[in-house]
Amino acid sequence: MMTEMSEQECRELLRATTVGRIGFVADARVQIIPVNYLVDGDDVIIRAAPSGVLSGLTASTVEVAFEVDHHDDLAGSGWSVLLGGSVSKMTAEELAAVPGASRRSPWAEGDRSLPLRLTPSSISGRRVRRPR
Repeated sequence: MMTEMSEQECRELLRATTVGRIGFVADARVQIIPVNYLVDGDDVIIRAAPSGVLSGLTASTVEVAFEVDHHDDLAGSGWSVLLGGSVSKMTAEELAAVPGASRRSPWAEGDRSLPLRLTPSSISGRRVRRPR
């Protein structure tokens, strides 16, 4: 059985984990990149390489998708939350003002000194449970 979740439930689940995937179109190809993240209010904060592919997402015309999910094979259940929105660059000062940002380090190696803020324009989610 699949059910849609409320926006509030989606936001709670978004805060329940720290790894998601950001999806976008670049060079006429869909790209999906795993990232660890932090939630600030309704926004998602990630840290990227200043010259990496994610740094190009800050153009005002670029729409992105951000997805987090969880599944339990034994229980036959899972959930998925999907955000749509835009990405903007943050200053180091803005990042420092985000609660918990100083304790959250990027998992990817290399220079991840570019903080990015994904501001959602849509949020949706679904739960699924296998019939007993």
